[in-house]
Amino acid sequence: MANKANLYDVSRCTACRGCQVACKDWNQLPAVIEPFTGSYQTHEDTNGDTFTIIKFFESEDPVTGVHWNFIKRSCMHCLDAECVKACPQGAYMKSPSGATIHDPEKCIGCQYCTYACPFEIPKYRKREDKISKCTLCADRVEEGLTPACARTCPSGALTFGDRNELLQQAEARVKYLRKNGFPRATIYGKLELGGLNNIFVLTDTPDKFDLPVNPQPSATIGFWQNWVQPYFGWLIPLALAGSAMSFVTTRLLANKQGEHGHDHPVEGGHE
Repeated sequence: MANKANLYDVSRCTACRGCQVACKDWNQLPAVIEPFTGSYQTHEDTNGDTFTIIKFFESEDPVTGVHWNFIKRSCMHCLDAECVKACPQGAYMKSPSGATIHDPEKCIGCQYCTYACPFEIPKYRKREDKISKCTLCADRVEEGLTPACARTCPSGALTFGDRNELLQQAEARVKYLRKNGFPRATIYGKLELGGLNNIFVLTDTPDKFDLPVNPQPSATIGFWQNWVQPYFGWLIPLALAGSAMSFVTTRLLANKQGEHGHDHPVEGGHE
């Protein structure tokens, strides 16, 4: 199967949140009610029961006035996914269509994937002590259907299809936008982290949409994977052996000092 992707065009998004509702419905996810913060954004971020949200960004220009930016936030389904590499249980895999799939049966809730992900997408589901996230509707795609979010979008902001074809569409759209009032329009996801299966047509620079300009894997997780995890099995007994040796050495030195102290008579004393 060819590598499939979602193309999201922010210039066509009306922030109706139909994709958000469709995701909840298809995945049978419970409602998560968060306190009103003064924003039209329903959730601060994705969570264990909310795989897709629309984020709102308000800005004010002294000349043109108030502007709203919207963006759909969900799993990026990276071509070279850090979560796949970080999981110590092998709970992640790539589907034939390119989606990054999480297997809850193998998950132990360690959250290494969350810390490894440059976008912090995998989220902890406390009631199950496991991780959960968007699957790019791999179950639908295997049956020849489109993801629920793309199927529902009424404005044409979401398109699902062959990744290479979508990139061509994105490039044409960016050229159009740059000539029609959005000189900083760009593609996000073409090259970032080796490529993403969620591709964005942005009307401005990535930072204006809370996207990392140059996303990088976590250095801490890399250290764990490359240096700690491969030798973890014998690091524990080695540490225990070191503790035992330290204990024995300390006792021997204490006894030695005690014996040495009795060799000297008490000051002022007589035999």
